[in-house]
Amino acid sequence: MSERVDDDGHDHHEHDDHHLGVAVVTVSSSRTLDDDPSGDRIASLLTDEGHEVAVRELIADEYDSVQGTVGRLVDREDVDLVVTTGGTGVTPDDVTVEAVEPLFDKQLPGFGELFRRLSQEEIGTRAIATRTMAGVDEGVLVCCLPGSEAAVRLGVAEIIVPEAPHLVGLARRSD
Repeated sequence: MSERVDDDGHDHHEHDDHHLGVAVVTVSSSRTLDDDPSGDRIASLLTDEGHEVAVRELIADEYDSVQGTVGRLVDREDVDLVVTTGGTGVTPDDVTVEAVEPLFDKQLPGFGELFRRLSQEEIGTRAIATRTMAGVDEGVLVCCLPGSEAAVRLGVAEIIVPEAPHLVGLARRSD
C-alpha cells in the first residue's frame, strides 16, 4: 500500500490543492518592489512549481499595516497562500509576528520549529533570532519568513513548496 493511503484505504492527500493562488508581502521600510530580492525569490520559487502569484505588495514595518494587509489578502477569492518576508526578527520594528498571530484560527508551530532546525544547519545558533511562523486564517495558509533571500529560499523551497498544497487542502476540507 502507498504511504499516502491508510489501512482503511483513505488517501490523505486527496484534498491537496496543487494550483495555489499566492499573495507575496514584503515587510520593509527600506525596499521597493523594484529592489526586492526576497519577494522576487518567493514569487519565482512558487511560480516554478505551477502556482500563481495573484498579488504582490510591499508594506512598511508597522503593526496596523501588516495586520490589515494580511487580513485583506486572506479575504480574497484568488488567494490560498500568503507568504510574508521581513519583520520576524528581534529589532523593535520587527512586528510581523505580533500583527499576524492574532489573525490565526490555527497555528502551525512545527513550521517555525522546522525552519529554525534547517536554518541552524546554515547559520548556526543565530537561528534562534528568527520568529518565523505559520498558521491558517479562514482556510488560507499564512507563512511569515525572515527578510533575507537565503531564509526565503530555505523556507519556500524546503517547507512551503512541499507542504502548502496539502495544508491548504486540509484547511479547506469540509467534513
